Amino acid sequence: MDINRESETTPTKNPTRVERKSECELVVTRTVNAPARLVFEAWTKAELFKKWWVPKSYGLDLLSCELDVRVGGQYRLVYRHEDSTMEFFGTYLEVTPHSRLVWTNEEGDGGQTVTTVTFDETAGKTLLVVNDLYPSKEAVETGSTGAMPEVLDQLEELLASLGFSVETE
Repeated sequence: MDINRESETTPTKNPTRVERKSECELVVTRTVNAPARLVFEAWTKAELFKKWWVPKSYGLDLLSCELDVRVGGQYRLVYRHEDSTMEFFGTYLEVTPHSRLVWTNEEGDGGQTVTTVTFDETAGKTLLVVNDLYPSKEAVETGSTGAMPEVLDQLEELLASLGFSVETE
């Protein structure tokens, strides 16, 4: 897995940067052409989230998307994968509207991953930072951070299709 890279840029796409910060920590950064309030809603409202979260190239179907976005609330995502299903689930630890989300990823056998997402708005655009702290260096290799450039492209496309885009300078 090449984790120190940027996605290709085109006039309509912002680059996504994926960096390994330590043996157990990966950080993804991207500027999204929409205000933090709207980007946050895309992460916290199931009807929006399910439209962009699954990387199209993976060939997965999102069968169920339950998001109870509040401290102590839980999420559960169920995917069809070939002839079976797989689930991802966890608990929200922090919810600060329009600026920060923290949740656990509890489906793995090797311990709990904690994801922190921050939304920092400047001039109508949002710097999105996704920090995954894994329980071990082995868990990093099985994580899904590699899909982030594609899903963030899909997020930006969704926001633009809804009329929430700020023109790229």
